[in-house]
Amino acid sequence: MRNQLDRFFISVAEFFELGGNIFTSIFRKPFYAEDTLYQMYSIGIQSLPIVTLTNFFTGMIYALQTGHELAIFGAKMYVGSLLSISFIRELGPVLTALVVAGRVGAGIAAELGSMKVTEQIDAMRAMGTDPIKKLAVTRVLAGLITVPALTILANGVGFLGGFFVATAVLDITAKFYWKTVFDILTIDDVIMSILKSVVFGLIIVWVACYVGFSTTGGTEGVGRSTTKSVVISSVAILVGDYFITQVLLWVLRI
Repeated sequence: MRNQLDRFFISVAEFFELGGNIFTSIFRKPFYAEDTLYQMYSIGIQSLPIVTLTNFFTGMIYALQTGHELAIFGAKMYVGSLLSISFIRELGPVLTALVVAGRVGAGIAAELGSMKVTEQIDAMRAMGTDPIKKLAVTRVLAGLITVPALTILANGVGFLGGFFVATAVLDITAKFYWKTVFDILTIDDVIMSILKSVVFGLIIVWVACYVGFSTTGGTEGVGRSTTKSVVISSVAILVGDYFITQVLLWVLRI
């Protein structure tokens, strides 16, 4: 039991040490702009189909469920308001982060883990290249940029999914639906959504990089690291979401 606790605290210390090295390396040359752009393409553009599909149908399901429940109280015409707040504050950032964690986080952990067990990372150090700067910083910067962008898109796609259900199933006019969607939104809601997505993007890439760099045990270890990255990132996103929401509700006074 004590050995497990020791390993846990050592892992936590190494995790934050990696984070410190990443953030101090951001401001040092070289900047690897081409690698960062490639990672933005890999994390952002290639995640578009699954993020779009997930949030579109979530918007449809949410509108359908809440519409039928609100109809009991004669308030189904306000389904757009409920969907708007829910998507901007919670569903958009969290669903996008979980999807990206499953797709991108697993890929980063597997890629870096494979490089670790085949000693490619050691070879980079031997050639004078900082692996944290080249492999981790580029991915962190890409995640900080692309995950918020994906979240903004996800919010819009979720509204669009709700629009189809509202007009086709709930008999709400398009004009009234979009009015209820946007009338209730405030700049604080948008700020909350973007700040959450920035933190989630950092969590996903940071965890994936740490798990990848700490991989041991050959190809079997790479498989374990892939699973570990997704599990830790998903739990961290959901736990972090609560505390971020609590802080932002207090700071923004929503």
